[in-house]
Amino acid sequence: MTDTFWEDVDRHIAGFGATFTPRIIERAAGSYVYDSTGAAILDFTSGQMSAVLGHGHPEIVRTVSESVATLDHLFSGMLSRPVVDFAKAVAATLPASLSRVLLLTTGAESNEAAIKMAKLYTGRYEIVSFDRSWHGMTSGAASATFSAGRRGYGPVIPGNLTLPTPNAYRSPFRRPDGSYDWESELDYGFASIDQQSTGSLAACIIEPILSSGGIIELPIGYLARLKQLCEERGMLLILDEAQTGLGRTGDLYAFERDGVAPDILTLSKTLGAGLPVAAVITSAEIDSVCRDRGFLFFTTHVNDPLAGAVALTVLNVVQRDRLAERAGVLGGQLSERLEAMRERYEVIGDVRGRGLLQGVELVTDRDTKAPADALGKAVTVECLARGLHLNIVQLPGMGGVFRLAPPLTVSEDELHQGMDILGESIGAVLAREHVTTLS
Repeated sequence: MTDTFWEDVDRHIAGFGATFTPRIIERAAGSYVYDSTGAAILDFTSGQMSAVLGHGHPEIVRTVSESVATLDHLFSGMLSRPVVDFAKAVAATLPASLSRVLLLTTGAESNEAAIKMAKLYTGRYEIVSFDRSWHGMTSGAASATFSAGRRGYGPVIPGNLTLPTPNAYRSPFRRPDGSYDWESELDYGFASIDQQSTGSLAACIIEPILSSGGIIELPIGYLARLKQLCEERGMLLILDEAQTGLGRTGDLYAFERDGVAPDILTLSKTLGAGLPVAAVITSAEIDSVCRDRGFLFFTTHVNDPLAGAVALTVLNVVQRDRLAERAGVLGGQLSERLEAMRERYEVIGDVRGRGLLQGVELVTDRDTKAPADALGKAVTVECLARGLHLNIVQLPGMGGVFRLAPPLTVSEDELHQGMDILGESIGAVLAREHVTTLS
């Protein structure tokens, strides 16, 4: 029989904004996914930037199997040991101020809850986020998302304001020596916020490394100054560590590098290692005030035992196997390979990020930094043909940015194999287009 898979896709699968990879994926294991022909494809997106332990990790398989067989879902007003055990364990890894845990399902849901919590606690409604932000697709989270999806749906929730994304590669804010002047940019951003505000600033929500925004890393010192500016205005600081949490950057949490604790921390993606798990973590004071004021986030899967068991297993494996430290070491190797590639290929304008979350921005001209949209798409196709899956972000005013986020369990050989494929793919595409590549 003729396989009608793609015809069935056209007839029955609704669109949601993704361009589907032209392969039918049948299974996944470790750092690879396998298509219907049996071809192995290195997964350098870790699923949807989530599978930090790779695919099919035996301890996750065991946890899910046992939990589904014994205790996976309860009435939302009931509690179980896996949920409380996880809350206790995750709090022990965080600053003392972050001790109260709300266990949820998705990143958008956790950010939605955090935003509602901030509004209720402060009695205000204005939310500040970066102009390249992505915090989710539910209503409150989508209103704080500026990198995509804003047109055609009518008014967003009132009170959402933006700060300029601290993009060191493209920012116009420069010191006399040409270096990036993030301090002036941040002060300018808050002056603009103050001018627009109605006097009801509630919170600022940001990612320590913007992923969908093009792998934009906050400069050292930025987070501390941001926290200070928020405190001066009575605002809470919410950190969305959906992609940076649980070891990916070389620290268990990305904010540890800066020594700045948020008022509210949201975790998702990496917390479930590919399964739908998320959490909101805040202080006893914020939680108590919100409870007294009737905070409501009663959902079907709040505090589900399955989610608690999975999250606890992920946290235990990451800590036991020292995967954050490992991500730092492998991230150093990844940086070296990417910098060497940048020296070879003029079309690589910038390399950035840390640990096992790094980005490569492609341009047609290094002097003008003109975006290289078509080139990025061609390299993506070439990589897939050679056995490497990458995701490229293409935003207005930026070149195509490859997001490199392999599992924390990736082997050194797999890491370097992926880099070999990326370098060969760029070279092959440029050769076909007769472009001079050597510096």
